Amino acid sequence: MTWKITVAAQSDSAQASAAVTLETANRKVTLLSDSTWHLAEDDNAVIALLGRLRPYQQDYFQDKLQQNGAVWFLTQYRQTPAAFFNAIAGFFLLVIFDKKQGTVQVVNDHVGSVPCYIKQHNSQSCYISDDVQLIRQQDAALSISPQAIYNYMYFHCIPSPLSLYAEVLKMPPGSCADLSQPGNGRIENYYQPDFTQANDTEAQLQQRCREVISTAVRRNISTNCAAFLSGGLDSSTVAGMLARHSTEAKTYSIGFDAQGYDETEYALLTARHFNTEHKVHYLQPADIAENFSSVAASFTEPFGNSSAMAAYICAKVAAQDGIKVMLAGDGGDEIFAGNERYVKQLVFERYHQLPDALQKLLDISFYNPLAAKLPLLKKAHSYINQAKMPMPDRLESYNFLNRFNGSDMFTTAFYAGINPELPLQQQQQRFLQCKSDYLVDKMMYLDWKFTLCDNDLVKVSGMCKKAGVEVRYPLFEKEVVDFSCTVPTELKLAGGTLRSFYKNSFRGFLPDGTLNKTKHGFGLPFGVWMKRNTELQQIALQALQQFKQRQVLQTDFIELVIATFQSGHSGYYGELVWIIVVIELWLQQHESAYVA
Repeated sequence: MTWKITVAAQSDSAQASAAVTLETANRKVTLLSDSTWHLAEDDNAVIALLGRLRPYQQDYFQDKLQQNGAVWFLTQYRQTPAAFFNAIAGFFLLVIFDKKQGTVQVVNDHVGSVPCYIKQHNSQSCYISDDVQLIRQQDAALSISPQAIYNYMYFHCIPSPLSLYAEVLKMPPGSCADLSQPGNGRIENYYQPDFTQANDTEAQLQQRCREVISTAVRRNISTNCAAFLSGGLDSSTVAGMLARHSTEAKTYSIGFDAQGYDETEYALLTARHFNTEHKVHYLQPADIAENFSSVAASFTEPFGNSSAMAAYICAKVAAQDGIKVMLAGDGGDEIFAGNERYVKQLVFERYHQLPDALQKLLDISFYNPLAAKLPLLKKAHSYINQAKMPMPDRLESYNFLNRFNGSDMFTTAFYAGINPELPLQQQQQRFLQCKSDYLVDKMMYLDWKFTLCDNDLVKVSGMCKKAGVEVRYPLFEKEVVDFSCTVPTELKLAGGTLRSFYKNSFRGFLPDGTLNKTKHGFGLPFGVWMKRNTELQQIALQALQQFKQRQVLQTDFIELVIATFQSGHSGYYGELVWIIVVIELWLQQHESAYVA
């Protein structure tokens, strides 16, 4: 098959472009990005690459434009056109045009760090982009999906495979999309690692853990490089390894003048321990008010993670110092069992491990309407009630949309057009894909998509891009993830202690204070600040009033949210206020005419 390639170059290299069109007599595929597509071509195929690609277990190519990544993959594809997945690593988006087979494939990395939006229809044309708004600019007829709006309210983001627009799909992580037939794309999940426990001793595994993470950090260091430093285990490890491999390690933190949110003392502890050049910026309500609308609108889709602002300001401070690359610690919790829910859910699983006769006795004694009302028996009733919920549904028992009746929250017309069960169905599908019988492994595999791909990496990557720096994620390099799958669950959570194996692996490397601290991160005390800062109040309240006109949420419900928040529930309701305000500010910038 003959492909005609049209390149709109944005660099000095003829092999680099931000817009690429490939056409045949009956097919047209357009690649769009604000970043650079790197191209490689031979008689067999055309390769287009976004991001950083390398051979598995090897370093990244050192050429400035990463062109060698595309060239190397072209050689790899020529050798193994049907079985290249185990040979590739990095953080990338690949588009493969096979001239001989006439096929079009799209492949992303194991965690989907580079977003991929695909619009394919029966007109035999296809758009592929890392930014759905670039597709929107090409096709004004795109329509906002009510289901995507509902999913945003549920997850505070829009998880793949849905995008904001009904006609555009978003690739899940570790997937390969076959777009060979116009209007009939097929997506398969290729990254489903086996959780095969290693035969090594615990000491050998700990040594291997240190080595694989050290290598991962080294691979991601560049000139003008620094690290985010929250003071937690992961960011401290990355900062320490940066200091090990670099003579002038720099670290950046965000501080908060709000009780329960600031942990700069732990960041300073790590910085002193590794002798990094450390800078702290104390985020103030004025910073939020100044950047609120800009940050909300900067994402390609509505995105409601309230810590985005902290990530942006931290990256912006680094960029002002001439930093070009930031190393982030995201991913460690999700591969080495660092989230509280992993331990909590094991407690509920104990109920199912009891003999049937004992379960029935407990049900008779505590799982009844009377026990639910008596103060001394309420906890037992609640425990059994939660234990009876299947996984992963149980993880969402405190979700706002599960605590309220949907018909009381949303307008009748909007609610009639969505499937309220779809968010749970998406999670169930991912949960069951995991090739492990252990609950914690399944929860972590679930988090690789919903916590990392759909949320945390969108936040950090988006805010770093807005600040003008590149971000890299050494703790979630493919080799680190694969290694983590060989560590037995009972070691990761030995004695019911979060990150037990990881902490023991880095004991003597990290400060004791870091190893013993409670989990935190770059949280944002928006709810507290909004009650104190008049400008923030005005922005939020005006946006809430304006969102009423979208006819998504009932007017009475929005008034209830405002009243309840103002009455003192600044934390719980502050988060709900945030996600409503954020989507309204986003719509004002991108889809101002939208009404459900």
